[in-house]
Amino acid sequence: MTPSRTLELLAPCRTCDIGIEAFKHGADAIYIGGPLFSARANAGNSMSEIERLASFAHRFNGRVYMALNTIFSDEELPEAVRLAHQAYHAGVDALIVQDMGLLMCDLPPIQLHASTQCDIRTTEKAVFLESIGFSQIVPARELTLRQIQEMAEALKTARIEFFIHGALCVSYSGQCYASQAFKGRSANRGDCAQICRLPFDLFDEEGKSISRGKHLLSLKDNNQSQNLDALIAAGVRSFKIEGRYKDLTYVKNTTAFYRRELDAWLEKHPDFEAESDGKVEFNFEPSLENAFNRGATDYFVNGRSDHMEAFSTPKNSGAVIGQVVKVNDRSFLVKTKEELHNGDGLTFFTDTDELSGLLINRAEQKDTGLWEVFTREPCSRITGLKEGLRLMRNKDAAWLKRMNAETALRKIPIRIEASVGPNGIDIRADDGHGHQSEVSLLEPLPEAKNPQAVKEQVLRALGKLGSTDFVADNIQIEGDHPGFMSASVLNGLRRELISRLEEDRSQKREILPQAGDDTSAVFPVKELDYHGNVMNKKALEFYKLHGTQVTEPAFEKGQHKGETEVMRCRYCIRHALNICPKQGKLRGEKIKPTPLKLRNGKIELTAHFHCKPCEMSLTTKV
Repeated sequence: MTPSRTLELLAPCRTCDIGIEAFKHGADAIYIGGPLFSARANAGNSMSEIERLASFAHRFNGRVYMALNTIFSDEELPEAVRLAHQAYHAGVDALIVQDMGLLMCDLPPIQLHASTQCDIRTTEKAVFLESIGFSQIVPARELTLRQIQEMAEALKTARIEFFIHGALCVSYSGQCYASQAFKGRSANRGDCAQICRLPFDLFDEEGKSISRGKHLLSLKDNNQSQNLDALIAAGVRSFKIEGRYKDLTYVKNTTAFYRRELDAWLEKHPDFEAESDGKVEFNFEPSLENAFNRGATDYFVNGRSDHMEAFSTPKNSGAVIGQVVKVNDRSFLVKTKEELHNGDGLTFFTDTDELSGLLINRAEQKDTGLWEVFTREPCSRITGLKEGLRLMRNKDAAWLKRMNAETALRKIPIRIEASVGPNGIDIRADDGHGHQSEVSLLEPLPEAKNPQAVKEQVLRALGKLGSTDFVADNIQIEGDHPGFMSASVLNGLRRELISRLEEDRSQKREILPQAGDDTSAVFPVKELDYHGNVMNKKALEFYKLHGTQVTEPAFEKGQHKGETEVMRCRYCIRHALNICPKQGKLRGEKIKPTPLKLRNGKIELTAHFHCKPCEMSLTTKV
């Protein structure tokens, strides 16, 4: 296919108000959960709130995608269909879907996007999903640039959407059943218990201890900020930030950061443009270091990378800011280039590699690059605090205070032209995106004693767009003999001009088209076991229609007994611990990829290593 020439920044939002702020900070589109079935059990929103959000988004030609991406029981499916219709009438632009049973139902004429939960690892599956009606495809986060490019080139019209920032699931999305197995909470139904963030003890086949208390399945956070150019070249057109559970500050900051990055790229490539309208001005400095993070990795985009794991903690450890140079009774000195503030949160790792921290009671600058931090309790009681310690900051009190205020302004630049004369005035507005408006006052006007002053008055009046979505990028006044007009008349004409422009934009707003549905398309896998996540009869009918036999129902049906795979990962514990056979070969060692045991209380997993595809699976008895 010839890739689209528009780029979409897709931001998460837990609530409508966070979604509005995401648009204000540069999002082209947002994704949000509806009242039910959104793969985030505690991130639902009423349909009236979603309608309010869509109304705001459409003012900037932005888009709202509603997540309807859990798997459904037979009893739930009619309710999911009802919500789809409500979303359509509320102005939602697309539905994010996992359960193929929905496609066998009476859906409204709304665009469909294939959720990351669809587990799209192959080009064949992406092509199939496009053929049955999906317009946007989310490949697995584990894919490389080459794999993404192959997928993009094989698609005809569907766009590639890719996660560029946020938390990483250690398992392929849609293929994790650990939460259901151990806690009775299904990740595929929006209630993940995050088993992967727990600390585990690790043993070999014979029971010999390899490590204790490490977060062996916890990954650092995804950060593709250095790969945007390469991702665009590979065919990615929608850049997705993870985080529907994240707070307002996180969404404002990460959205603003990637808006700047994409705008800088667009500035160098004028044949591309942003998906939505408007320019954003920020009154803060976006910084990913101030966002929640467990450390950063670009995962597999450039091939298997080292140090993608976050063994020490799944918590927000913060960015490195400096080093402790001296410890006193109730204070310590810090060498840092950063400015410290009262109320800042500092963290550090103890000698046992455990995350610890403290709040600054008072901070005083002693010299250039040297700060004294006063603590609430004697330093001797702060476990692990010592000279030479590397410090991180996971809470910047001053920065957070700024973020609680208004931090961005989004306006649509417009060009205004006015023709003035003794017999009236004609005013035209153009937003540069195919929308125009015009107002006129055609009647003899009193002679102006000072024509130049009248022109200046018209210029000032037409530029007063402060409370609107627009800013006058250019105002041209033509005519040598303008008649006199009062400020109230000019203000009324300006308001009518903007009202008509808003109306033209609303009437011409593009409705995202539905893709065609090829019922003869053949699913690329002939048989599906529980990994197909088939939980209802409509999904069963879907796969039968497309030539696939479903041999087992979804794991959530509770019909599986014995040793069962509950995770499939491209991440590998052996590689992370430097005990991979390939790593051993480089050192002249022969290492067998024998299974390893992970244990956290009653939670026991066996890690199996599949060296040919370079994957790891985790099994447990159910």
